[in-house]
Amino acid sequence: MTLPTEADQYRDPEGVPTLPSSEAELGLDSGFAPEPQSQWKLFRRRFFRHRIAMVALAGLILITIACFSVSWLSPFDPNKQDLLAQPVGPSSAHWLGTDELGRDQLARILKSGQLSLKIGFSVAFLSVALGTAIGAVAGFFGRWADQSLMRLTDLFLVVPELAILAVALHYWGSKDVVIIAVLTALFWMPVARVVRGQVLSIREKEFVEAARAAGASPWRIIVRHIVPNIIGPIMVNMTLAVTAAIITESTLSFLGFGVQPPQSSWGKMLSDAEGYVGTPKAYLIYGPGIAIVLTVLCVNFIGDGLRDAFDPQSEKH
Repeated sequence: MTLPTEADQYRDPEGVPTLPSSEAELGLDSGFAPEPQSQWKLFRRRFFRHRIAMVALAGLILITIACFSVSWLSPFDPNKQDLLAQPVGPSSAHWLGTDELGRDQLARILKSGQLSLKIGFSVAFLSVALGTAIGAVAGFFGRWADQSLMRLTDLFLVVPELAILAVALHYWGSKDVVIIAVLTALFWMPVARVVRGQVLSIREKEFVEAARAAGASPWRIIVRHIVPNIIGPIMVNMTLAVTAAIITESTLSFLGFGVQPPQSSWGKMLSDAEGYVGTPKAYLIYGPGIAIVLTVLCVNFIGDGLRDAFDPQSEKH
């Protein structure tokens, strides 16, 4: 006598093979159906799998923490001067050396980074918020609103940024608040044009028409339905704005139009060390220059990761 095998249960009494007639026979349980994933969950998964972006994000976080924790990390006061001390190069006591006033260079770089990062992040957030609002209104309402706002955008685009910044800072002072306000007023135009184009492409979509039919106001449609669907380009432009703001502020400070003592930034440190090129004190240039390069690279790589994560057609899943 032979024992029945597992294959025998799929045979009829005459031994002819049959197919399973239910999900239970196939071993499929409806409780094991794949859970639907939201767009934000898919975005997080794609972004966290972008290795370069994650390394850049960790680097930017470390730079930010180090700059704003300088009073705990460094045993030296970045503003304490010793006029009798001579500048010394990198050593075990001073990792990046000291400047002509006897101040520790590493502590100064971290302290100056506070202002550079503050300007970069503040300008990026404010300019993107302003550009998103103007672009969304112009693209959604069209007609006279679109024409007037876009002509205003074109007018700001042809303005020479450095010249306007230099004049504004000359009359209103070189405080960090003034720099942030002026840079915000000059950086919102590219974001507005990108957002307008995105809004024009989706304002006639079915979900927008459904929201109109349901009685939603135009502002609710913009805030709740349109802006969340174009968050990808907005976030990528925000990272670009951080980079542009840091480099522009550094350029202004290097040219002498930026922050003034007792405030300091990476660009101001480069300006102060300009005369040491080709001398034994050239190490004073390397620190702030490398800090700017590393920060800009980290922000750009994060922007690449955000772009790939928000793009469902990207190959980097």
